[in-house]
Amino acid sequence: MNGIVRVLARVRVRWSRGDDRGAGAVLALAIVAAVVVLGLAAVGLAGGLAARQRVIGASDLAALAGADAASGAVAGAPCEVASRVAAAGGGQLASCRVDGLVVDVTVAASFSGIALQAHSRAGPPP
Repeated sequence: MNGIVRVLARVRVRWSRGDDRGAGAVLALAIVAAVVVLGLAAVGLAGGLAARQRVIGASDLAALAGADAASGAVAGAPCEVASRVAAAGGGQLASCRVDGLVVDVTVAASFSGIALQAHSRAGPPP
């Protein structure tokens, strides 16, 4: 009986040594895959944030250009001028409202199928 226990102990030791072989490579591949996935997610997030800032900038510039047109500093109708500036900034004028010398605009764009909008108001101080 004692001999059977020794044989089983040897077999078990051999199996446990064989099970660990290659585990480091699998762990390394899992870590590399996780880093790649996180890197791609970060690139997508950075692209989305950059597109958001571009739409915000286009909205601000469109409102300022529309207010300049409303005050007579620039020739043209305020909403037409705002539309041209929004298009030059990579967006599309979604709405424009003129109230005296104050211009409210909303500029829309999309990033990877996600709709982005920004609202801006420009005019003389109250």
